Amino acid sequence: MAERSPRKDAARNRAAVLAAADTLFTTCEHPDDVTMADIAAAAGVGKGTLFRAFGDRTGLIRALYEARLEPVRRSLEEGPSPLGPAAQPLRRVLAVLDAVLCFKLDNRHLALALEQTGSDSPYRTEHYERWHALLRDLLDRIPGLPDGDFTAHALLAATRADLVTYLAGEKGLPRDEMRARLAEFATRTLSAAPAPSPEAAIEGITPDPSGTR
Repeated sequence: MAERSPRKDAARNRAAVLAAADTLFTTCEHPDDVTMADIAAAAGVGKGTLFRAFGDRTGLIRALYEARLEPVRRSLEEGPSPLGPAAQPLRRVLAVLDAVLCFKLDNRHLALALEQTGSDSPYRTEHYERWHALLRDLLDRIPGLPDGDFTAHALLAATRADLVTYLAGEKGLPRDEMRARLAEFATRTLSAAPAPSPEAAIEGITPDPSGTR
């Protein structure tokens, strides 16, 4: 029994650190304001505990992000229709994009912190690779749609945390309107019409009929 105590303490400390970091990132003005010292103090542990458990600030942010994201990912990958595996590919694509967008809106500072961690590219993170793979596989099942790999990247770019933060914060775009615009954009992008050449696509750009851009 005595041998298990250190592991229990480590698990307890990890949970306390993640909870403290979650609160700090939720309530901060900007993610850069949250330091390892702040998190350690809020969790009631030493800074050394944080570095031993997570390696560095990026590792801690990634661990918290993954913990928050896991229930969302599980519901999308295993949940019932229209989100589950039996649903039509297009409906699932729209559901995945909406879920990612809502997650970024609900965890704006945390997502922004993860995507702005210096040289650690957001495109090489495990969670991005999983979202991309899920979307790519769904897109490959839509008849007439070319290049599901690139299309998955392009659609996910519309949910980047910096863009979401800009639209929701500086532009004041309401949540429901942002969700509706993303769904409209994705639906147009994934239409079964033959893809034009890049030159024709550029020449054919027209203003948004809604008059909002």
